[in-house]
Amino acid sequence: MGDKAQGRKILVVAELRGETIHPVTFELLGKSREIVEHTGGEVYSVVFGSSIDKAKASELIHYGADRVFLFKDPVFSVLNPMLYAYNLVKLCREEKPDIILMGATCFGRSLGPRVAAALKTGLTADCIDLRIDENGELIQVRPAFVGNILAHIKTKTKPVMSTVRYRVMKAREKDESRSGLIIEKTAEKLFQDRIRLVGEAVPKRLNITDAEIIVAGGRGLGSAEGFKLLGELASLLGGVVGSSRPPVDDGWIRKEHQVGYSGSIVKPRLYIACGISGSPQHLFGMKDAETIVAINSDPSAPIFRVADYGIVGDLYQVIPLMIKEIKARRSSVG
Repeated sequence: MGDKAQGRKILVVAELRGETIHPVTFELLGKSREIVEHTGGEVYSVVFGSSIDKAKASELIHYGADRVFLFKDPVFSVLNPMLYAYNLVKLCREEKPDIILMGATCFGRSLGPRVAAALKTGLTADCIDLRIDENGELIQVRPAFVGNILAHIKTKTKPVMSTVRYRVMKAREKDESRSGLIIEKTAEKLFQDRIRLVGEAVPKRLNITDAEIIVAGGRGLGSAEGFKLLGELASLLGGVVGSSRPPVDDGWIRKEHQVGYSGSIVKPRLYIACGISGSPQHLFGMKDAETIVAINSDPSAPIFRVADYGIVGDLYQVIPLMIKEIKARRSSVG
């Protein structure tokens, strides 16, 4: 490994949801520590908030940061990507990180391109893995061609910038004994009057990425009507409806339900795959579920290789029986 790979700085951009740090931040800190253990260097993090204090910022240290740059100012009560980008770019020019990581969330997807353009560097979006090659250079792995292949990308420009999907990496255990430096920074307020918060939308349904129970359907459903049956089962279980890619391509269900390379990565407690054959594209998105139940009429379907429980049969016979049994048990308890 060459000397140029030594002593690098990795900057993780923390994301807040209200006053809570988004878990993708902890995942990125964990991956960053893994990288510097191979290359040497330090892990930095930066957090912007209107009321975040040092106690909350110290969580970033407990999950792997060596230094935390804290921008606390009421101006950050409104998610103005231009304001965030301006302050982040200013920090990057001061600290000169070698790698900048942020979540491939709405926040990261809005902020990342603005920062990359200002720093005149490249940006690899929606990464599902980050690796170090034999020369100590960062390799960014992301789906390409609508998820049909995985591209391995080495960025020539510096700093290397990536947005990384939520739930594809593991956070380290919280270590409250870790020590680090919290550096308070003064926010530049050039754009605070350009965007005004008029209201906050309330999500109509649980985000599939955070769902504990998912009932997913594939092309084996035969038509869009099949998702009504899955919806009934999901509702009884307190879960949400998911989908493999073919039903989305066919217009049977919206893309927000898609699980896989070109959809969402999920890690629910229970994943019920109905009429899903189990392509690599889909398996990648749900293989880490705690318990996987597969229902398919084809006993050789690849989905059974990753399933904890497999049911070979017609889903239109199996699922109504499941629904009936759940209702019967609930009525007997009631």
